[in-house]
Amino acid sequence: MNDEIFNLAEKVVKNAALKKIKIAFSESCTGGLISAAITDVAGSSAVFLGSAVVYCNGAKQRILGVSPDVLEQHGAVSSQCALQMASGTLRLYGSDVAMSVTGIAGPDGGSAGKPVGTVWFAFAEQGFESSFVRHFLGGRNDVRNAAVREALLYLLERLTGYGI
Repeated sequence: MNDEIFNLAEKVVKNAALKKIKIAFSESCTGGLISAAITDVAGSSAVFLGSAVVYCNGAKQRILGVSPDVLEQHGAVSSQCALQMASGTLRLYGSDVAMSVTGIAGPDGGSAGKPVGTVWFAFAEQGFESSFVRHFLGGRNDVRNAAVREALLYLLERLTGYGI
C-alpha cells in the first residue's frame, strides 16, 4: 500500500471515529484491498465492522442479496449491482454507512461497452444511496489501487463534507 492510500484510510478512520460512524464494505475487483487499507490503521476496530469480498456473482447473490435479474440484465459491473451490493452490506453488517466496488481490473474480461478499467462504486446509508463509475487506465494493479483510492476519497468526502 502506498502512503497516499494509507493517509486516506487514516483520515477515514479518524473522521468516522469522531462522528461515531460504523463503516463496512463489499468488494469485488479490489478483493479486500479497501478493507486492508482501513485495517492497517491503528484504532480502525472502533469504526470498521467488516467487508464482504464477493468476487463471483453467486456470492453477490447469496451474501449480499443482489438480484439475479440485475446480474442478468445489467451485469455485475453496473450501477444497479453496485447499489444492491452497498445496500446488502448495510443490512449484513448493520453499519451506518457502506461502500461497494465492482469492476473489471483486467487484463481480460472487458468489452466495448465495459472496457478493462471500468469500476462502479456505490455508497449507502439509511435513506440515501448513490453510485458512480470511473474508468481507470493501466494494468490490473493500477486499476485496483486506483479503485481503492477512489473509494476512500469518496467515503472521506461523505464523512467530512456533507450528509453524514
